[in-house]
Formats: sequence, structure tokens, C-alpha cells
Amino acid sequence: MLFTKARLKDVWLLDLEKRADDRGFFARAFCAEEFAAHGMVNRFAQMNTNFSAHRGTLRGLHMQTGAHAEAKLIRCLSGEAFEMLVDMRPESATYMQWESFVLRPGDRRLLYAPPGFAHGFLALQDDTEITYFASRPYAPGAERGVRWDDPALRMEWPIAITHISEKDRTWPDVTATEAAQ
Repeated sequence: MLFTKARLKDVWLLDLEKRADDRGFFARAFCAEEFAAHGMVNRFAQMNTNFSAHRGTLRGLHMQTGAHAEAKLIRCLSGEAFEMLVDMRPESATYMQWESFVLRPGDRRLLYAPPGFAHGFLALQDDTEITYFASRPYAPGAERGVRWDDPALRMEWPIAITHISEKDRTWPDVTATEAAQ
């Protein structure tokens, strides 16, 4: 695997190091030892799949807090996903900063988000599916969210958001979210 540091502290992009021949290729998409060597969480408790039928569907931004804070390892399986991460760790040098990434199936790229980040994605195409590993099981009481249009963060989205759940549309301002942590 090829590890590239993102701008936000502790976030990584992972590209496959392919071993190819006339049949195709082989590549590792996860190695516990290499993750640990890069300071990344290397045990995952849950795998989730998320399918969005329509371009412009936003899911998130979600996170879990306290002992339930989770790392995520994210990959796009179909369509095209605009991934958004917000660092919600008060002790971090990149606290309250966001960074975006585009994941496509053909790139076979993975995105690693450490514990303490809010994560969401916007489907840039119809029939977009992502899958992600989470280091902690889902705990409803620890769930928090960051609103996609929070004025304190001024996140930039590449296309109009046309489909969003009521819950994601009405998360409180980030100042209320950080106070609840």
C-alpha cells in the first residue's frame, strides 16, 4: 500500500500497490502492521455499505463521540463520491478544519479518517455506493453530526445538494456539537 498524508492531521489516502500480470493484478487494501506503523487504528469492528440512487444525495456529516469515537476506512464501489471530513478534535492542530476528497471505483483509492472526525459524502453520480470499515460498533447515544451548511465551517460542495435526510439537514451549529462532546 502507498500511504499519502492529507492536509488534515492524521488523515491518510491509501493507494494500492499493484502486482500485475496478464490476469490482472493483486494488491493489499489493508495491513494491520502497516496501519500501526503509520499511527492508524488497525482493528475494525464493523463494515457498512451506503448506496445513493441519486446524484446530489448527501449523507452526513456523522461521528461518534467519547469512548465510541470511530476511525473509518472508506472506499467507493460505484459512481463517484465527494467525501468530506471535519476535524472535531479540540486538541488537534487542524481542529474545526475540513478537507474534501473525490473517490472513484477505478482509482481504487481508500480514505482513512481517524477517530474524532465528522464524515459525510455527496453522490456526484447516480448509483453511488461506498463501503467503509468502522473501528467501533454503532452506538446511537454517542452519535453526533455536523450540518453541511454550518456557517462556522463554510464547507464547499461541488454540486447542489438535492436529497438529504431531515436529521442531516437539521444538525445544530458546530458550536453546539462541540459543546456536547
